[in-house]
Amino acid sequence: MLMRRINKRETRLCFSEMVCRLSHLFLSPLVHESPSAAESQYFVPFRIRRSFHGCRPAQASRVYISNRSAHSPRSSVAPNRMSRLARSEAQDALFDYLHCTRGFYFTDAEHISKNSPHFVQALLSRVDNEHDVSQALSRFLRYNPINEFEPFLESLGLVPSELVSLLPRDLMFLSDDQVMLDNFHILSNYGFPRSKIGKIYKEANEIFRDDSTLLASKLRAYEKLGLSTSTVVKLLSCCPSLLIGGISKELVGVLEKLKLLGFENDWIGGFLSGKNTHDWNRVLDTMNFLGEVGYSDTQMAVLFASNPALLFEGSGKKIYAIIARLLKLGLKMSQIYTLFSQDPQILSPKRAKNLLQTTCFLYEIGMETRDIADIIASNILLLGSHSLRQPKTVMRNLKVDKDSLCKIIKEDPLKLLNLAGKSNISYIKQLSSQIHGKFLEKTSFLLKLGYVENSDEMTKALKLFRGRGDQLQERFDCLVQAGLDCNVAVGMVKHAPSMLNQTKDVIEKKIDCLRNCLGYPLESVAAFPSYLCYDIDRINLRFSMYVWLRERGAAKPMLSLSTILACSDARFIKYFVDIDPEGPAMWEILKKKMLT
Repeated sequence: MLMRRINKRETRLCFSEMVCRLSHLFLSPLVHESPSAAESQYFVPFRIRRSFHGCRPAQASRVYISNRSAHSPRSSVAPNRMSRLARSEAQDALFDYLHCTRGFYFTDAEHISKNSPHFVQALLSRVDNEHDVSQALSRFLRYNPINEFEPFLESLGLVPSELVSLLPRDLMFLSDDQVMLDNFHILSNYGFPRSKIGKIYKEANEIFRDDSTLLASKLRAYEKLGLSTSTVVKLLSCCPSLLIGGISKELVGVLEKLKLLGFENDWIGGFLSGKNTHDWNRVLDTMNFLGEVGYSDTQMAVLFASNPALLFEGSGKKIYAIIARLLKLGLKMSQIYTLFSQDPQILSPKRAKNLLQTTCFLYEIGMETRDIADIIASNILLLGSHSLRQPKTVMRNLKVDKDSLCKIIKEDPLKLLNLAGKSNISYIKQLSSQIHGKFLEKTSFLLKLGYVENSDEMTKALKLFRGRGDQLQERFDCLVQAGLDCNVAVGMVKHAPSMLNQTKDVIEKKIDCLRNCLGYPLESVAAFPSYLCYDIDRINLRFSMYVWLRERGAAKPMLSLSTILACSDARFIKYFVDIDPEGPAMWEILKKKMLT
């Protein structure tokens, strides 16, 4: 009798194992004729309804998984009814499966289970009893291994619609692709956010097929270009193609050119964004193009420092378009540079687009090239800040022909904005009078700094700057009068707007302190504009302590302003007071002097 029971038990186990193996055969991706079906497809075992042997009745913990996506209309209702607790339990069940059953590293299992919501939702949609989620899914996962590539790739930042083409067709366990895992861990340990690695996996999948030592050597090669680890991470996260093949010669050329212009290699790290496409060949061509049309290295440095978007938004494409169009109109390069010096934001993508749109508008109504050039050169600030309606729409609304419209605009170019501009007409008239008036309002001052009218950036700036436009202009002028380039001063104000909320006398006092008391060159404040925002007592106290240390040979000469001012009080005391045995006593003496 005992042997008969054992034989029956072995038969059940063999049958269970056979079902699991058959289930694996149905895990390969399915090819759908409909793209929408393919986009929402999750690859799960064929529909199984089975009971799990245990102390509870089988129907109390049933979980059904079918080859129908959890996102299809017929199954999308269940996940919405699941509570946050149920989802948490499902994540815990997936974590236990990955970590305890499959032997994943704790951090890997935790990240996958917490960052694959679509996969977890697909599991939850098959739970009959919400109050028994944990046990139901644990039992299901015990007898029905999943395709581990699905939650893994989703946790890397990929969406379900992207998984169809990326899932391997002959593998279901991550451990079966150890080379891929090794390269993943190389990137993760280097500092790449796991949620960003999905983009690399999608756009540079080749690197996950090579030995991990090759990937590690490529990362070191980019560091040897003079880039910090954080910059390498930003660079390769937004430009994964740089990992394919050897080091990009175009990128090397851009870095070398920027170095000649006075920029550090890590400067580019502050402007890299996954939202933009960076074509380093075009960026290099743009820099060379500016040199060919007459820009000196100094002029280019000022241009890029005040408006980095010229290089990093659209990879310099707009520069070609706007300069070529202005040259075609008959403007000389010296005139163009003067216009750009007055308002570097003219070359920003939005303003460049508006200027090109204006030029096309005037061409379309039949205006002569010379007249177009005069209108653009005289009103470039206003024209770059507004978008226009189509000529046909304007003529239909005004009930005039091309010749009549052309004559109206030639007599008064600002009527172009009144008649064709998308902005409020009364606002444009007011803006025009402000620019030519004696006293500038705040909005007009911000427009001169390069802010775009009615933009979110302009709205925020209006709240940050305090005072009338003429007062802000006076404070700004004192920066230029001190010896700072106008474009550099604009960049400083945008970086630290609160500096202009101080009176002219306070700003001049801090600049004088920088030069004559601290012995720093004026250029140092351009590198750290927030210097002008700190209280003068804090500046004097900290620099007095630093000078004392420097005279005793306990501190390096000419440390950056940010190193001394930006750190917290506790950090400053640790590195600039306690570093010398007599430091604490001197610190107290200096503080008492400030109080008297």
